[in-house]
Amino acid sequence: MSEPSKVIHVRNVGHEISENDLLQLVQPFGVVTKLVMLRAKNQALLQMHDVASAATALQYYTNLQPNIRGRNVYMQFSSHQELTTIDQNSQGSKDQDSQPNRILLVTIHHMLYPITVEVLHQVFSPHGFVEKIVTFQKSAGFQALIQYQSRHSAVQGRDTLQGRNIYDGCCQLDIQFSKYALKTALFISGYGDAAGIYGLQPPGARGVPFPQMGNPAAIAAAFGGGLPPGVTGTNDRCTILVSNLNPEKTDEDRLFNLFSIYGNIIRIKLLRNKPDHALIQMGDGFQAELAVHFLKGAMLFGKRLEVNFSKHPNITAAQDTHEYSGSSLNRFNRNAVKNYRYCCAPTKMIHLSSLPQDIVEDEIVTHLEEHGTILGTKLFEVSGKKQALVLFETEEQATEALVCKHASAIDGATVRISFSQLQSI
Repeated sequence: MSEPSKVIHVRNVGHEISENDLLQLVQPFGVVTKLVMLRAKNQALLQMHDVASAATALQYYTNLQPNIRGRNVYMQFSSHQELTTIDQNSQGSKDQDSQPNRILLVTIHHMLYPITVEVLHQVFSPHGFVEKIVTFQKSAGFQALIQYQSRHSAVQGRDTLQGRNIYDGCCQLDIQFSKYALKTALFISGYGDAAGIYGLQPPGARGVPFPQMGNPAAIAAAFGGGLPPGVTGTNDRCTILVSNLNPEKTDEDRLFNLFSIYGNIIRIKLLRNKPDHALIQMGDGFQAELAVHFLKGAMLFGKRLEVNFSKHPNITAAQDTHEYSGSSLNRFNRNAVKNYRYCCAPTKMIHLSSLPQDIVEDEIVTHLEEHGTILGTKLFEVSGKKQALVLFETEEQATEALVCKHASAIDGATVRISFSQLQSI
């Protein structure tokens, strides 16, 4: 065992484990100031704010085996007392980078979504006219050669994009100057499994928009390479019928708060002739399938929910429907990868974000205690923003708190609430 340090060394970190997974493991114990993923070694280093926070985390996991996505990970003090920030732009530049030229060799790390030549063109073309793009698979992973019209554009593109993510939290760009030239497609075959070749477009050509996050195969990667057991990813029905609701306590906004965990909501209709029934139209069939899968049989306001696909392909807009397609509270408008990753059935633990900076735990308890017995709370910071975990006695109590208090206000701040997969605080 190394000497106590504020740096925690984590082993057996598989490729399916993300930075956010590791952060969720230790953030209840203190602020994480640095995180380094050592992908080649299946390891990671996390630097806590102080030694006491790191010691508390390790002491907690001495009696509880930490497990992420079905994989046991192993934690200990690192031999490093502090992590030194490394300028990744300069790593290996002497041995690996060629002199600046107009062709970039791009490697994509942590690729949760397929990257096409169209996506790469959208990313790199703002920095100059892109003549050619070639994608291929090598031992280092998914790579691309990108040829600009000028050396200046290539330098600007590399300097601006090195280390950036194409999508939030994934698809990180590692960019070097290439020592090869893009002359013909025949030459490219020397790279191995060439996946795509992209010829020049005329200047001023309209950019291709980023792919939408509705591809089930791509989304499966956000779950660690495979969809949750029981989820097929082939459903195309977007509308859900929910029954056995408690009509005295249920309204459209409360249903929105619960079902928006699994996808964007288009509209909701309460059935007046059947007061314990509602129709909910999701953004796509995959999101509807997640909602049916995770919420079927969930308890809410003393009732066990029946959640099934509806025979109606959509809900017709009318006076008795509530529209949510343009709502800023739809969770999948941004950070889609993260939100899919955190989809789960209701748990006893809820996670609160967008909290006021000066909030204290007693205020959180006061805000939520009407919904059930609170067994514990944990207030912490992520990137300087206050967040909290609240553990209820039952899943039903936590679900009621989420349904009633998501998007509620505390001191002018609109609080966001989701379920947490952590088992204890």
